[in-house]
Formats: sequence, C-alpha cells, structure tokens
Amino acid sequence: VQLQASGGGLVQAGGSLRLSCTASRRTASNNGMAWFRQAPGKEREFVAGITWRGGGTNYSDSVRGRFTISRDNAASTMYLQMNKLKPEDTALYYCAVARSSFYSVRREDYTYWGQGTQVTVSS
Repeated sequence: VQLQASGGGLVQAGGSLRLSCTASRRTASNNGMAWFRQAPGKEREFVAGITWRGGGTNYSDSVRGRFTISRDNAASTMYLQMNKLKPEDTALYYCAVARSSFYSVRREDYTYWGQGTQVTVSS
C-alpha cells in the first residue's frame, strides 16, 4: 500500500487546513488509520486515529475539539480537518495504515506510512 498525503501549507494562527491521504489500493479500507506529526527536534506523535469503518475516532489532547478525522473508503481516502490552528501545530504530518482494523497511538502498530505533508502556522 502506498499513501499520498497532501493539503499542507502555510496558514495564519486561527486558520484552517484540510489534509488528505489517499491509499494506492482499497486494502487499506479494512484497516484503522491515523495521522501523526513530527516537529523539528521532537518525536513523531499521534494526532488522530479512526477505525476501518470510521465509527470510532480518537484525538490527542492537544487537538481534540479543533481537528476532525474522517475517511471515505470508497475513495480510499482519509482526511484531517484542522481548525483554529496554532503555531504549535507546525509540523510534518504523516498518515499511516494500522496493522488491525483499529487505530493505535503507538507508531509500531502501523505498517504503512505516507511521505508527510508540511503544515506551518504563523503567529
């Protein structure tokens, strides 16, 4: 499975962006998926996860209430709607496919990773 992440960019604080992650084949539709992010000098961290049918989601405390994860299995695409962006949201955002039907907050539970899309929030 190959993942293509897109939608990143430069935005002012308080603005919005929508990230997309498209899988190369529908096999990923049976797996949980997630967004992680990595800021310079920091470890890659869990941002949001979604189960294979989209019925279950989870968010890190830092983004809960501002970000929304969703997926369209027919289009083999996952999304991350990011609102009320803050400078501390600046990072390289990665999408990932889990080994199971559920999401996980642990990086080691993901088999496939996208190349990352840069999000920069100016103050």
